[in-house]
Formats: sequence, C-alpha cells, structure tokens
Amino acid sequence: MKVIGINAGPRKGWNTDLLLQSALEGSASKGADCELIHLYGISFKGCRSCLLCKRKEGGSLGRCVIQDDLLPILNKIGRSDAIALGSPIYFGEVTGVMRMFLERLLFQYISYNKDRAVLTPKAIKSLFIYTMNVGESALEEFGYAQKFESYKSLLARVLGPSEFIASTETWQIEDYSKHHMSMFDEAQRRQRRKEVFPEDLRKSFDLGASLVSN
Repeated sequence: MKVIGINAGPRKGWNTDLLLQSALEGSASKGADCELIHLYGISFKGCRSCLLCKRKEGGSLGRCVIQDDLLPILNKIGRSDAIALGSPIYFGEVTGVMRMFLERLLFQYISYNKDRAVLTPKAIKSLFIYTMNVGESALEEFGYAQKFESYKSLLARVLGPSEFIASTETWQIEDYSKHHMSMFDEAQRRQRRKEVFPEDLRKSFDLGASLVSN
C-alpha cells in the first residue's frame, strides 16, 4: 500500500511535521510505502476554474490539468491508498496552501451531474491532523470541532473513509522571552510539550496505522 503525507505547515521539524511523521511511521509499521511532501517547498496555486476536469472529451475528465509542481503529486495521490494531511490553524482556518491543495485535489473528482457521483479513481482513506495554539475547550467554543467535522465529511464524500486529530496548546517557539508572546504561559506550554504532545504523537501513530488496516 502507498500512503502520502501532505504537510501544510511552514516549519519543518515542528508540531505539524512531527505529528505527520508519526502517522506515517504508523502506516509504515503495517508495511505501507510512505512519502511526506511539504507544500511550502513547492510552487503551485489553487483551482483556476477552467473546468477541464469536467469536459466530456479531451481525456482530462476527473483530472486536474494545471501544469505546476502540484500536478505530479495529485497524480501520485490518485494512485495511492491513503493520505495523511497536516495543517496548523491560522485565524480559525487551515493554512492557505492547504486550502489551495484541497481545491486542486478534490474539485477534479467532484461531478456536477445530477447523480452527484464522484470521479475518484478508487477509495482513498484520509487522516487530517490539526495543530493550534488554543486550548481544547476552544474546539467547541469557537466552532473548531464543527469545522473539522465538515472537512471530515467532505473528504469522506469525495475520497473515502476519513478521521482527524486535533493537537491543542502546542509548543510554539524555543524561547518565548525573545518575542511579544506574553499571553502564553511558557512553563505550562513546556510541561504540556513533555506530557501531552507525546500522547498526540501516539494517537497519530495509531491513526496512521489504521490507514493501512482493513
């Protein structure tokens, strides 16, 4: 089996990247061939609404045709068995590059026919990993949980079975004293990094393994 990881976080070696790596390690533990792609390292844009992926003729039905760095990745995902997505939450949303990626990945498979059938070549399982500064109580208070469920529903409708995990109150920077970030309790964040983040890594590993399980 092939599992593709998509990192929409800008910082390698930090929270989103580490959780994605753990998820892929879980998939690899079940025998999957895994690959991690960093969206901030490639050049691409969102959907341009050319609708060529909806054309009846021309051989591009169900396939994005924009010639950029993302196209071979989309083709690779179409042949994969599962994907693990990861994004920090900025201003209550996934990063801009994740939104552009999802536009390109999902729109090519969506049909505007009355039967609403999708053009996905096969079922592709997905896992979405979210990282954020806010506490767990904010998931309900600010509507994050509803948003994550919405993404889960969209991925399930277009690709196949989907799950997600949210890692809250993440460790943001090595030395808080060097930045205007006094609203955060550095000692509390450091302790949470030691005690809670390892559990998030374990959950990501287990969910990554479940991408490969029947």
